[in-house]
Amino acid sequence: MKVLVIGSGGREHALAWKLAQSPKVTQVYCIPGNAGTDADVINIDLDPGNGKEMVEFATRNNIALTVVGPEAPLVEGLVDQFRKAGLKVFGPTKAAARLEGSKAFFKEIMRGAQVPTADYQVFQNFSEAESYIREREESPLVVKADGLAAGKGVVVCDTKEEAIAAIRMMMVKEAFGAAGKKVVIEEKLVGQEVSVLAIVDGRTIVTLEAAQDHKAAYDGDTGPNTGGMGAYSPAPFATPELMDEVISKILIPTVHEMKRRNCEFSGILYAGLMLTAHGPKVLEYNVRLGDPETQPVLMRLKSDLFDILMAAAEGKLKDIPDLEWDERAAVCVVMASEGYPGTISKGHVIRGLADADALPDTKVFHAGTALQGKDVINTGGRVLGVTALGESIDVAKRKAYEAVRCIRWQGAWCRKDISDKARNAK
Repeated sequence: MKVLVIGSGGREHALAWKLAQSPKVTQVYCIPGNAGTDADVINIDLDPGNGKEMVEFATRNNIALTVVGPEAPLVEGLVDQFRKAGLKVFGPTKAAARLEGSKAFFKEIMRGAQVPTADYQVFQNFSEAESYIREREESPLVVKADGLAAGKGVVVCDTKEEAIAAIRMMMVKEAFGAAGKKVVIEEKLVGQEVSVLAIVDGRTIVTLEAAQDHKAAYDGDTGPNTGGMGAYSPAPFATPELMDEVISKILIPTVHEMKRRNCEFSGILYAGLMLTAHGPKVLEYNVRLGDPETQPVLMRLKSDLFDILMAAAEGKLKDIPDLEWDERAAVCVVMASEGYPGTISKGHVIRGLADADALPDTKVFHAGTALQGKDVINTGGRVLGVTALGESIDVAKRKAYEAVRCIRWQGAWCRKDISDKARNAK
C-alpha cells in the first residue's frame, strides 16, 4: 500500500522513515519533504497548502493513507477535504483542530471538561489587557497569541513590564499577524514539563511513551522560547501512576468534551503538561505529533506505525494489540541555524551527515534542509534532529552528541544539556 506524508519538518521525516519500515507499505511519498526525506522516500514537489492538489495526487496515485504532519493544514481543514473525497486520512477535522489553532478555544474546552490548567483571561483589546496586567500583584505571567505562531507565540514574563511589552508586540505591533489579535494571559506554572502524546479515533485513546522537550533556546532553560531544541524518551517523571492520572483526568474528559461540542477528535492529541505541586496541569494541546518529541518516540516504537495510524483513521483503534517499545532510551539533539529563533543565516552547505548517520543506533532527521545540486543546505531555523538510542539516557545522550560532532556548517549550534533533566527525577 502507498502512504502520503504531508509536511517538510523533522516530524515528517521521522513519520515517513517509520512508515516506510512497515511490510505492508510499498511506497511512501512526502509533500514537499526535505533533503532527508528525499534520501529515504520519494519527495513530491507540490504545495502542501493547496488542498485540491493534495487530494488529486492521493486519488491519482491510489494512496491508502495520508498522514498530515504540521498543524497549519490541519487547522485550515485539509482532513475535511480528504474525507469529503472518500480518502483515508489521519488527523483531526478543522473543527477539532481548533484545540491547537485557538488558545482561547483550548481554554474553553479545559474549563468545560474540568481539566486542570493555569488560571487565565482572554483579551481582544490592548488597553483592557494592559489594565488587567497593571492591576494585578507582581507575579510571573505567560502571554500567548491565540492563533498559530510557529511555536513562537508564547512569552514567559517575570514582571508586569515584560508582560505589557509582550501584549504590545502581539496586539499593537502585530508580530504574529492575525494570530496575535487575541491573546491569552495566564499564570505561570512551575514544575517539570512533560509531553504525553496519544492516538485517538474519537472513542479509543492509545498513549505513546512520554517524552520531555526543551523549549528554551539555551542551556539551563535560558533564552527565548523556540519550537524545541531537543527531546528524550522515556521521561522518568512520567510514572505509571502519573500516566493513569493523565488518561483519566485529562485525556478522557477532553475527548468527551470535544464530542459533546460536536467536534469529535480523531488524530494525535498531544498534551503539554506541567507537573506542579498540585498535580499535572495542561499547558497546551497540540493536534499533531510534537517536533522534536516525535524523533525519539518513533526511534523507540517497535510496533508497525502504519497499522496504528490506519486503525485510527478507520475508527478501529480498540482492535490493535498493545504497542511494543524498545526498552532503550532515545535522545534527540536539535542543531539550529545561526540567529535562531530570530533572523537566521541560511543557504550554507552541511558537511558530515553521512558520517553521523553511519554511527550505530543513530538517525539524523532533517527539518530545515534542502538539496542544492548534490549538496544539502540549511533552509530553516531548526535544521536537524540528531537522534540516538542507548542503554540509558546518559548513553543515548553521549551517542547523540557524538553524531552532532560529525556535522558542521557555518553558524551551526545546539544546546549541550539535552536530557540532563532526567537526572533530577532520580
